[in-house]
Order: sequence, then structure tokens, then C-alpha cells
Amino acid sequence: MRGKLLIFSAPSGSGKSTIVKWLMTEHPELKMSFSVSATSRPPRCNNGVMERDGVEYFFLTPEEFRHKIEAGEFLEYEEVYHDRFYGTLRSQVEALLDEGVNVVLDIDVKGGINIKRMYGAQALSMFIQPPSVEELRRRLESRGSDAPDQIQIRLDKAEYEMSFAREFDHIIVNDELDKAEAEALALIGDFIHNAD
Repeated sequence: MRGKLLIFSAPSGSGKSTIVKWLMTEHPELKMSFSVSATSRPPRCNNGVMERDGVEYFFLTPEEFRHKIEAGEFLEYEEVYHDRFYGTLRSQVEALLDEGVNVVLDIDVKGGINIKRMYGAQALSMFIQPPSVEELRRRLESRGSDAPDQIQIRLDKAEYEMSFAREFDHIIVNDELDKAEAEALALIGDFIHNAD
């Protein structure tokens, strides 16, 4: 049986990555897997281990990336700044779906909306939302990883992203993590087992 597409979008600090990690770790019966993204940045060394092509990312030159854009090989892509591209390869997603794997896309809101339009009923789009902008500010400040001006940039972006929430199939308000995880699990279980 062909797999399904599971799209997760959220403002930074909403808990999306925590929820996705919990689903993938605690619920192997969902047969969820990330698609490997492509990037034009060079591989990095993390804790003495060099990133590998096809594992962390597919590493392409900016020219190769542009060629694939022109050939329509990406479901979505973004040029973060000059010659620094990130994108989701159609072939990668389709290969996993054909293997019966449910493909997880952790993606920005516009990419999520566009991919949902492409796949229609074969995709479930979920927007993970903080209970409020004030709570999001508290979470970002408690991380201690960003300067106040960076936090404000993230909050402004979050408000913009939250304006698209209604375009997703479901909005999960992450007020209490256990409840948000249970809601995501129920939605995905129902979608995988009952969708045509």
C-alpha cells in the first residue's frame, strides 16, 4: 500500500520538532520517515562527524540546484540567501511513498500549503501553534539561545506564519505537550488507516 504525506508546519518554538520526534520514536507502527532534503551549502562537521550526502542532506552545487529547479524536480525550495538553497526533491518523496512509508515533511508554512495542494487527499497538513504569542516569547526567552532582537524577529515571523494556520487541515494548539502529542497521534492514525 502506498504511503501518505504528513506535513508539519509551525512557528519556531511551538514544539513541532518535539512532537514529531515523539511520534517517530514512540510509534513505529506509523511507519513514518523524513525525506532527505537537498541543499547547496557544503557539508558540515558536527561533533567530529562529517555530514554525508544522501543521509543528512543531498549536497548539490548552486548550479546543480538551479538545474533541478528548472527541470521541476523539487516539490518546494527556498533560496535562503544568494546561492544558499534548501528544497524537497520530488523523487525522494515519491520513492518513500511507493515503499509504503508515511513521509514526514517538517516545512515552512508556504511550502506546506503548496505541497498539500499538490497531493490533496494523500496529504495531511498540521499546523502546530503556541497557545499565544506571549507564551511563544516566554519559550524562546527560556531557551537562552537568542538575543532579544533575534527573539523579536522570530516573534514577528511567528505572527506572520500563524496568519496561514487556517489553510492547514488541522491546527494543534500546543498548550500542554501531552495533549498536543495525543491529538497529533489520533489525527495521523485516523488519516493513515481511514483515508482512501
